[in-house]
Amino acid sequence: MFVKTFGLLSLMDDTYDVHVTLEECCKLNEAIQRWDRSAASILPEYLHTFYIKLLDNIKEFEDTLGPHEKYRLSYAEEAIKSLSEYYLHEAKWSNEKYAPSFKEHLEVSHMSLGFPTLAIVMLMGVGNTATKKAFDWAVNVPNIVRASGQIARFLNDIPSYKMGKTNNKDVASSVECYMKEHLVAGEEAVAVISALAEDTWRMMNQACMEIEPALLPAAQLVVNLTKMLEVIYLGGRDGYTFGGDLKSLITGLFLKPIVVG
Repeated sequence: MFVKTFGLLSLMDDTYDVHVTLEECCKLNEAIQRWDRSAASILPEYLHTFYIKLLDNIKEFEDTLGPHEKYRLSYAEEAIKSLSEYYLHEAKWSNEKYAPSFKEHLEVSHMSLGFPTLAIVMLMGVGNTATKKAFDWAVNVPNIVRASGQIARFLNDIPSYKMGKTNNKDVASSVECYMKEHLVAGEEAVAVISALAEDTWRMMNQACMEIEPALLPAAQLVVNLTKMLEVIYLGGRDGYTFGGDLKSLITGLFLKPIVVG
């Protein structure tokens, strides 16, 4: 569930960012909000396949859920609808050449990176840990989920800034917004964003200490999901965009035998 959805959301993100006009972005968002195969009729033909695949893959998850778990699909669908709205928001910024403040940027971009949505998708497949109470908790973006999204944004934007833009339609990163707002150089902005990532981990740790025990298993899953980011972006690399950077690590952990003695 998680891997399929991750891939679909990555495609959706790239579609909004690069491959469609603003008018087509609005149509795609309208179709996603309707969440019905018939809504494909309002889309350009080249988007039909993606849209139907998105709906069908989420629908297929129903077959893997028990009778008492099928309600979870509605949470995933609503989370994806919400994510689509954030993608559209950024597409409008890009089209209008709008330069948001750092705070305004973060309010949108910590959601648009997708981790709050993925937290809900992740809960769909973890058995009894995912209670209805846990879903209601996650969908309201509590501090732990918000911190996860912010850390994802910060760690993603640092290597993205260092490598430079590959597409002129890309919205300014949090690093660039901070530079413009505070009139500082790139290195200083990167240092501030790195420090903010550390501070956000502290916020997450504090929230974990304060959370009610019944929700702690779900919160721990979100924390573990966020830990993955520290591996993907270790040392300022971008293992999300350039997966080859992680090949040796995965090979060492899962494929190469450990020599003992």
